[in-house]
Amino acid sequence: MQRLAGRTAVITGALGGIGLATARRLTAEGATVVLADLADPDEGGRYADELDGLYLRTDVTREEEVQALFQTTRDTYGTVDIAFNNAGISPPEDDSILETGLEAWRRVQEVNLTGVYLCCKYAIPHMRAQGKGAIVNTASFVARMGAATSQISYTASKGGVLAMTRELGVQFAREGVRVNALSPGPVNTPLLRELFAKDPERAARRLVHIPIGRFAEADEIAAAVAFLASDDAAYITATEFLVDGGITGAYVTPL
Repeated sequence: MQRLAGRTAVITGALGGIGLATARRLTAEGATVVLADLADPDEGGRYADELDGLYLRTDVTREEEVQALFQTTRDTYGTVDIAFNNAGISPPEDDSILETGLEAWRRVQEVNLTGVYLCCKYAIPHMRAQGKGAIVNTASFVARMGAATSQISYTASKGGVLAMTRELGVQFAREGVRVNALSPGPVNTPLLRELFAKDPERAARRLVHIPIGRFAEADEIAAAVAFLASDDAAYITATEFLVDGGITGAYVTPL
């Protein structure tokens, strides 16, 4: 399909599992991608060359870098049609509220919530000026559920993403700008594998609650982003799109 032909997509956290899978999916559907991440220019440039796109090293917690990301995209390609605000962290220091220090709390909030705020802040004016645009903010199923294996700041940050997404989706709906949140379940990415390799018991305790019986693959999440970014989702805004294998709908899972 070429649902995104002629459109320009900015992807943050673009070199991670979900980000890179999405960059490849959007490119396959005809979009030009701008990859934003913290890797050095040589590494990012290799992926940009693969996708015939552009790499811009960007720290999403730094306002001037985020502003430059979207302005450079507009200056280079003429439009900012899609923003997949996906950058996020989940460090081991973020644990139970009883164990998580203030520094760890603030670091996660800065990347996961303030980073999305800044990306929306600087993507939306370009979209308003052209009368259309689609924003997809990465939230998480954990924003809807409680967990005894807590990552308190991560969970709180994703709840903030959901609330902010609803607000923006309503505010700019009549200007052609759609804003939705994507809430994945656990995804088989390097970040998740690294986290769970340190604590196999935590991984097992989580996996048992997924009705489908496995973690998602990054390509499955990318397919959902492509849908939300496309005109197939033209009547969808200010909402949450769950891709979680049924986990938030489960009470007792199958044997």
